Amino acid sequence: MNLNEKTKRAGDLRQTLISAGIELLQSGGANALTLRKCAARAGVSHAAPAHHFDGIEGLLTAIAARGHEMFAATMLAHLSRASNLNRDRLYSICEGYLEFSASNQALYGLMFNSGQIDFCDPDLGSKSHASFEILEQCCAPLRDTNTGPLTLEITIWSLLHGYCSFTKKAREGSPKHPANRIPFQQLFDYVVPSN
Repeated sequence: MNLNEKTKRAGDLRQTLISAGIELLQSGGANALTLRKCAARAGVSHAAPAHHFDGIEGLLTAIAARGHEMFAATMLAHLSRASNLNRDRLYSICEGYLEFSASNQALYGLMFNSGQIDFCDPDLGSKSHASFEILEQCCAPLRDTNTGPLTLEITIWSLLHGYCSFTKKAREGSPKHPANRIPFQQLFDYVVPSN
């Protein structure tokens, strides 16, 4: 086996372990994900993850970075179907955000609410920044110049994050939860009124 084949296999194994970790996370939550279970799911020895990750935090950080790639892809897929109206473009990425959160609850929780990942990791930093840039670009044409460049981005991001949290609680709890009575579109219209 030449060096390129070894490198390729090592890179493939790293990606396979990340994919196995995401599967475990999605099927059983954060408690189901261990290095040993991840190795077993990937079909490799229990020592294999140690060659690619610095413990469970390293694996979880790599999973979160992959999650941000998936998250960005979901928002961009929604954006590709939007009209050219700036408000519609912003709303379309909000729909992508909500879809990703609902379809990937454990991964979303790891990405945004976990104390188990290294937020200083450069790969995670660049991928999370790339997903935020999608929001920045869609907010840019709608910004109020009096409030500063980040105001709309943080407002929309906070609205989405809070709404995802409330609707998760609503799904797990009572059908009478207030989040079940207000669609996101209504909140969006309140924050970004149509002219």
